[in-house]
Amino acid sequence: MLNIIKNDPWLNPYANAIEGRHNFYLKRLSDLTQAGRITLSDFASGYLYFGLHKTEDGWIFREWAPNATEIFLVGTFNDWQKQESFRLKRIDNGIWEVKIPSGRIHHEDLYKLHVSWEGGSGERIPAWSRRVVQDQQTLIFSAQVWEPENRYNFKYTGFKPDCSPLLIYETHIGMSTAEKKVGSYNEFRENILPRIKENGYNAIQIMAIQEHPYYGSFGYHVSSFFAPSSRNGTPDELRQLIDTAHEMGIAVIMDIVHSHAVKNEIEGIGRMDGSYDLYFPNDPNRRIHQAWDSLCFDYGKDEVLHFLLSNCKYWLEEFRFDGFRFDGVTSMLYYSHGLEESFSSYGDYYNGHQDPDAICYLTLANQLIHEVNPHAITIAEEVSGMPGLALDIKSGGYGFDYRMAMNIPDFWIKTIKEKKDEEWHPSAIWWETTNRRADEKTISYVESHDQALVGDKTIIFRLIDADMYWFMSKLMSSSYTVDRGIALHKMIRLVTATTINGGYLNFMGNEFGHPEWIDFPREGNQWSYKYARRQWNLADDHNLKYHYLGDFDKEMIRLIKSIPDFQALPLVKIWDKDDDNILAYMRKELLFVYNFNPQKSYSDYGILVPAGEYEIVLDTDNQQFGGFGLNDDTIHHFTMYDPLYAKDNKGWLRLYLPARTAIVMRRIS
Repeated sequence: MLNIIKNDPWLNPYANAIEGRHNFYLKRLSDLTQAGRITLSDFASGYLYFGLHKTEDGWIFREWAPNATEIFLVGTFNDWQKQESFRLKRIDNGIWEVKIPSGRIHHEDLYKLHVSWEGGSGERIPAWSRRVVQDQQTLIFSAQVWEPENRYNFKYTGFKPDCSPLLIYETHIGMSTAEKKVGSYNEFRENILPRIKENGYNAIQIMAIQEHPYYGSFGYHVSSFFAPSSRNGTPDELRQLIDTAHEMGIAVIMDIVHSHAVKNEIEGIGRMDGSYDLYFPNDPNRRIHQAWDSLCFDYGKDEVLHFLLSNCKYWLEEFRFDGFRFDGVTSMLYYSHGLEESFSSYGDYYNGHQDPDAICYLTLANQLIHEVNPHAITIAEEVSGMPGLALDIKSGGYGFDYRMAMNIPDFWIKTIKEKKDEEWHPSAIWWETTNRRADEKTISYVESHDQALVGDKTIIFRLIDADMYWFMSKLMSSSYTVDRGIALHKMIRLVTATTINGGYLNFMGNEFGHPEWIDFPREGNQWSYKYARRQWNLADDHNLKYHYLGDFDKEMIRLIKSIPDFQALPLVKIWDKDDDNILAYMRKELLFVYNFNPQKSYSDYGILVPAGEYEIVLDTDNQQFGGFGLNDDTIHHFTMYDPLYAKDNKGWLRLYLPARTAIVMRRIS
């Protein structure tokens, strides 16, 4: 019996389905590795074969296009004309090939394929292109030869991510600049990486790496899966960014999109050879993602597995990414893409609505990634709660290292929108931040890029709203709304970050309460970059209050990192009382106490804890974090003897707990 079933008796009724999925994975693994004669990594090396490659005596180009009747390589090297010397020849299994002598193609040449099929023809960007650029005048995308004389050589090898715990800073290169433009890899490396290091995060998760035609898609409508976005610079500049991050001790996780592809035919892989079902299902109902207006992959095809698995290996090997956050996993798991399904019982995960080929692909991807790099990190963005997603494959899981705790941001938004302050019940906060499968690690977060997009609101904007424009200056009087928002922003982050069992994530700028929303340039905003950037000056200006939140975040991260394997420490609830809005819990020698009450401050509030001496190591109400300094954080607190609990070595701490504050205490003796 698989461990996933052993560890959760409630899964027993679905043992056949769980074991069936696992056995299907084992069969497909055996098929792809020729019953073990090659490794999965050997299979996933398509990027070394397909596409354009320089050889000792020239160039070779290959493309999979079984429906094509004729293919020419066209580009700046032949004035975009169909010439016999650039005609591809059909070889085996729908693969086309052309060999070109030296001197005919050069670094930075532009090129495409001119593909003909029964009843039509058209230009296509090769599916395995490693660089795609857009002409700034015509806005036309083309593949580009990238063979610089001096390629970037990595300086730092053997990097191993620090996962104790994993502290992720979610980023977007283009909008990381303060200027109203698209930011570059070099600017990010020079200006933003040092900030991240100083703030204490040990990983970055980069969005929008794979090339995408529409900047406003946030990188989720991918056209060229092997090409790092040229909007931000060259492939070598991305390599240097990753190398520099490793030098700083920062892991680099890529937000990879294998859940769907952009519909575009000229820029993307929609109809590479004129057919609709080369990489996608034949049935239009399965091929087209109605909610996203994109194309869904056919994970049952060996060629599609070859393409996607090779894509995973490519980014690991060629750019030294340390792993992936897989986007849209829920959409992959279910034929319905998870839309209009409730997921209210275990039966909803094993009722035949799931795509076994997609489940198998995700398991194969995790097997491959950890085969290529045993220290790699994989994270699933998945909202349904599918059991076993972040469980090892041997135990019957799908092999992800972590899953996103997507319930937590939803809970905070719902609480802020719908609850009175008096109704912020500690029992509900504790439940939502700790409700997870015991055998799966999660990434907890208050908000990611999703909550910052136009049409939604960041946590700070929900808390403070229009008062941000008038009362965030220290040079004028504050408002109740701002004081409340600053206090709760710190408390929300503290309770979310310190109840983790795997890692914590923050989207760039949100740690200091970046105002407003994200809105990429589009026709509706006159193609403005005003809201597609980060105003770092707000955090740097000490005449404004934003730095209070940033300073607190830095101290919170420092505290978490000061305890080895903080995420693995037992999490013990000490006390919660909804009537008082008080929550207290411990992790080894650290005691966390929250008073979410909006009005009541408590004197001599009794908390029963292990006996000893305690000191305050973090206080949300400290004046250096924009608080009122109502506690004297220099005072040490001693437990009071109680004969009822003496045998358990416990005593009472009597604490002053001001309204809307939290303290972290350390037992020192």
